[in-house]
Amino acid sequence: MPIELAFEAVGNGPPLVILHGLFGAGRNWGRIARALADRYRVYLPDARNHGASPRGQGMSYTDMALDVLGLIERERLQQPLVIGHSMGGKTAMTLALEHPQAISGVAVIDIAPERYNDQFSPYMMAMRGLDAAAATGRNEARQVLVRNQGGDTPVLDFLMQNLQRHEERFDWRLNLLAVAMCMQDLCGFPQRLRHRCYEGPALFLAGTDSAYVQSESHARIARLFPQAHLQHIDDAGHWVHTDQPGALLRALRGWLHRHEAGTPRAAPAQAALATR
Repeated sequence: MPIELAFEAVGNGPPLVILHGLFGAGRNWGRIARALADRYRVYLPDARNHGASPRGQGMSYTDMALDVLGLIERERLQQPLVIGHSMGGKTAMTLALEHPQAISGVAVIDIAPERYNDQFSPYMMAMRGLDAAAATGRNEARQVLVRNQGGDTPVLDFLMQNLQRHEERFDWRLNLLAVAMCMQDLCGFPQRLRHRCYEGPALFLAGTDSAYVQSESHARIARLFPQAHLQHIDDAGHWVHTDQPGALLRALRGWLHRHEAGTPRAAPAQAALATR
């Protein structure tokens, strides 16, 4: 059953929905949303089991796409453009392939429609090993995460954004158990969609320092999204919006401008990506 997602919205103009990645929240994309709010009404939903959205047992991409479809219908958005990063990118792709009539275009940031190795369960174990309610401060909580993880990494600072204070106690903004139980679904991509095709405008952006979109991914992207334009963002890893927000905005604005103008893509998807 679809979940009614919590969201924030900024700006005025045609609707644009941005879907965050795993362990994130809509607010992580606030800087990008505010920059695009001069021309668009930008919606920043929290995915189920994330942020302020309700909890749910399942986290299939079909379920999460239906959550976004429900948001579109409740807010009476007229075929919004949908941008998704990582987990949000897979949700956006699923929405485009299963409900193409609901949107007018999709932009996918540093993810491909394929299965990835599980890199996240160790972080889930570290987070679940922290008694958040007993923590006396954020520094203490972070030190416990460092010990549980076996060392300090930049990802821990990102995870710490999910630790919030409720009166005198800390708690996670994530449904850790549900996310952990659904990790195999989150690492994969619905196999039954492998013969689907989204004919609308599509943009795929990949960080040059990221390993998420490999050369073998290009043919699969082009098959599912034949109108795709693919582009690399230099000096960016998986968190493109954090590493290179200016370059990401330029790429998004260029695509949005072409979408508004109704300009067809200039080259086949594989050729566009190969030349960067």
